[in-house]
Amino acid sequence: MSMDTNHGNDFNKNTTDRNMNDKSVTAFLLSLRYRIYRHLLLQLVVVLITINVLWYEPLQTVSFGRRLGGCLAYFASMNMVIYINLYVLVPYFLLKNRWGSYVLTAVITNIAVITFLSVTQVLLFEVILPGKDPNGFATFINAFSGILTIGFVMAGSAAISLFMHWLRYNLRIDELESTTLQSELKFLKNQINPHFLFNMLNNANILVKDAPDEASQILEKLDNLLRYQLNDSTRREVFLTADIQFLTSFLELEKVRRDHFEYTIFQEGNMENICIPPLLFIPFVENAVKHNLDSDNLSYVHLYFSVHNKQLTFRCENSKPRVPVKREGGIGLANVKRRLDLLYESRYTLQIEDKETTYNVNLHLNL
Repeated sequence: MSMDTNHGNDFNKNTTDRNMNDKSVTAFLLSLRYRIYRHLLLQLVVVLITINVLWYEPLQTVSFGRRLGGCLAYFASMNMVIYINLYVLVPYFLLKNRWGSYVLTAVITNIAVITFLSVTQVLLFEVILPGKDPNGFATFINAFSGILTIGFVMAGSAAISLFMHWLRYNLRIDELESTTLQSELKFLKNQINPHFLFNMLNNANILVKDAPDEASQILEKLDNLLRYQLNDSTRREVFLTADIQFLTSFLELEKVRRDHFEYTIFQEGNMENICIPPLLFIPFVENAVKHNLDSDNLSYVHLYFSVHNKQLTFRCENSKPRVPVKREGGIGLANVKRRLDLLYESRYTLQIEDKETTYNVNLHLNL
C-alpha cells in the first residue's frame, strides 16, 4: 500500500499599520499616518475637476468674484457628494449589500446636489448659462452633463471605497492566517517533544535495574538530546547537520536498549548551511523504531539524506517483524504532515510505502 501527498466589518487600522510596508501603495491607501495626504490628494482632484468644468467654459461675461463664487459652490458640492458617499452611503448601504437603498439614496443625493448647483450657479452667479441667449436645449445639455459628472464622481468614490475595503479585508485574512499558522506550528511542535521524551525516559527506566551502566549512558545521551531540544527546537530553523546528529543520538540510544537492532545514516551532498524546521524527521524515525521491534530477528532502520540542486531528499526504511505490529494512529505522523503543509505548502512531496517486509518513507523538500 502506498500513499502520495502533494501539497500545494472594518479592519483594525492599527493592525493594518503594523502589517504594511510604509512605502507601499497599500500603506498610502490604508494607513492612518497618510490619512491627511489622502484627503489633500482628493481635494486636488476636486479642484482640477472644478477648474475643468467651470473656469474655461464659454460663459457669460461675469466678474471674477462671481466666477470664483460659482467655482467654490461647485467645489463644495463635489466634496459633499464624495464625503456623503464615502462615509454614509457606502458603509451603511453598499457594504451591507443593501443595493436598493444605496441606489435610492444616491439618486436623492444627486438630485439635491443638482438642485443646489442650479440655484447657486444660475440664479446667483450666472456661471453655467452658455452664450448670450441661452435656450432650452443648451440648458438641458448643461443639466445633463452636471448629472453625469456627479454620477461619475459618486461611482468613482464608491469604487475607491470598495477597493480600500477589499484591501483591508485581505490584509486581515493574511494576518489571521499567519497568526493561526504560527500558533498551530507551536502547538504541533510542543506535541512532538513530550511524546519523544516519554519514550526516552521509558527506555532508561527499563534498564535502571538490570543494567545501570547502560542506563547511565542512556541518561547521558538523553541529556545531550534535551540540550538540543531546549536550545534548538524552539528556533524557527536549525542546521540539517545538527538535526542529523540528534537522530544519530536517538538511534544510538535505541541500539543500547535493544540487542537485535542496527542502524545506518547515509549522507550525500553538501549538508553545510542547510537549514530546516527543527524535529522534522524525528516522527518518521521514532515511528520506524517503534514498529520494527523483533525479539527473534535482526531489525534495522536505514536513513538517507541527500542535498542536490536545492532539493533535500530524506528516506527512512525500517524492517518489519515477522509478527506484524499493529500501527496505532499516533499524533507523530499526523503532526509532521500538517507541519509540512504549513511550512512548505506545495514545495514538498511525501510518499509512504507499506511493503511486506519493509516500511519506507520518501520525503522531498524544495529548499
